Amino acid sequence: MSEVKISAEPRTEFGKGGARRTRRAGKVPAVLYGHGEKPKHIALPAREFAAAIRKGGANQLFAIEVSDGTQVLALPKAIQRDPIKDTFEHVDLLLVRRGEKVTVEVPVELTGEAAKDTLIVHDHDTLSVTADATRVPDHLEASIEGAEAGAQVTAGDVKLPAGVELAADPELPVATVTAAPTAEQLEATLPEVEEATEEAEAEVGEVTESSEGADTAPAAEGEENAEARTEA
Repeated sequence: MSEVKISAEPRTEFGKGGARRTRRAGKVPAVLYGHGEKPKHIALPAREFAAAIRKGGANQLFAIEVSDGTQVLALPKAIQRDPIKDTFEHVDLLLVRRGEKVTVEVPVELTGEAAKDTLIVHDHDTLSVTADATRVPDHLEASIEGAEAGAQVTAGDVKLPAGVELAADPELPVATVTAAPTAEQLEATLPEVEEATEEAEAEVGEVTESSEGADTAPAAEGEENAEARTEA
């Protein structure tokens, strides 16, 4: 994977308040650490960082040039996102050197089509591998072409690029091929689904009635008080 050059600024404000101000300024709070060095707090340009991650994935290699003159290579170790805004909240970056071996989680993509009337269960979306820090693959591929029901693809079956070694258990299941349910099986389960739906609707109805009762009680009490004041 080719490296992406990105600029950064030293960060002097810490804590939640400092992080919020950094994000409002269009930057992502980040920490550089590794190789026994003291952690360095920096701020990355949010748009450039997001574009690089979208293109290269979570293992994108960055050549970071800090405005204080620091120049380093780093890999994202942990990325925190805002699930609602889909923005980056914070990034931990691991310092690496050219030729250095690192162990990372790499996404696994299934290729091909399994046999007819089967379903595919993706047991593990990533695999742990060891590779040169500058040659981490953006994804791995596992073939399910023609796989029959009952077949299983394990980590040991995944073809790895040159220079990449499997760090996960070779027996770790990546994908399992199962038989698709027949029309008769679906019909047999339909009554159970309908019964569960009816029970859920009944529970919702009970909660609603209870809530309505709670709402009317204060109103009734208020009306009694009002009548009492009128009589007085």
